Amino acid sequence: MNATTLLRLRKLAFALARPRLWGALRLGVGAGVEHFAALRGLDCDFGLDVGANRGQFALAFRHLHPVTPLLSFEPIPDEAATFRQVHGRDTGITLERCALGESPGEAEIHLSRSRDSSSLLPIGQAQTALFPDTDEVGVLKVPVKRLDDFLSVLAGRSRVLLKLDVQGFELSVLRGGAEALRRCAYVYAECSEVALYEGQALRPEVEAFLASHGFPASRRFNESHADGRLIQADHLFVRS
Repeated sequence: MNATTLLRLRKLAFALARPRLWGALRLGVGAGVEHFAALRGLDCDFGLDVGANRGQFALAFRHLHPVTPLLSFEPIPDEAATFRQVHGRDTGITLERCALGESPGEAEIHLSRSRDSSSLLPIGQAQTALFPDTDEVGVLKVPVKRLDDFLSVLAGRSRVLLKLDVQGFELSVLRGGAEALRRCAYVYAECSEVALYEGQALRPEVEAFLASHGFPASRRFNESHADGRLIQADHLFVRS
């Protein structure tokens, strides 16, 4: 049994044991249980969920941080609609239907057959070779804002968790959120060791940017390997 199948079974077992998650499960959304190890024990007073997809991470965050407010961002209309169905009754979770980047405006998102692999960057050959069924199936124009456009919701916060899962666009989001980073205690970001999307910043560049803003790398989770080499992983950066 491969790792993907095991993860699906973990998500299913977790949801079936909790009736409040059955509605999400009927929509095909399971809690991101793979993030529990990283999120458990973090002392955060607010969450920023950039690249929310259908609400998987938000379910995991809510399980471990039941009263902490969360602001999520998802630009793809269908995914955002599902997110709202899953989390619409939780007054502590807010969704913005936009992408985040370095500059506000409008951009084309490259839609992947697997929607959670869609990106503002063109999908590269390495992505489709290493991760089947992630090929591009279309493009869609979406609004783009900066993380710093949302500073008002962070007023009075000093221990914010910033989660990034934006398929190679992490550095652009960070560059558009330099002021917001001052309110953060943690950054939890998916980073790649090889270019899966055209023009993406790899882990060393993201790591250097965060280190220059006082966030040294702490721990690594959810590693993906191919041919004996690390391809990508989720990295936790903690303010020093």
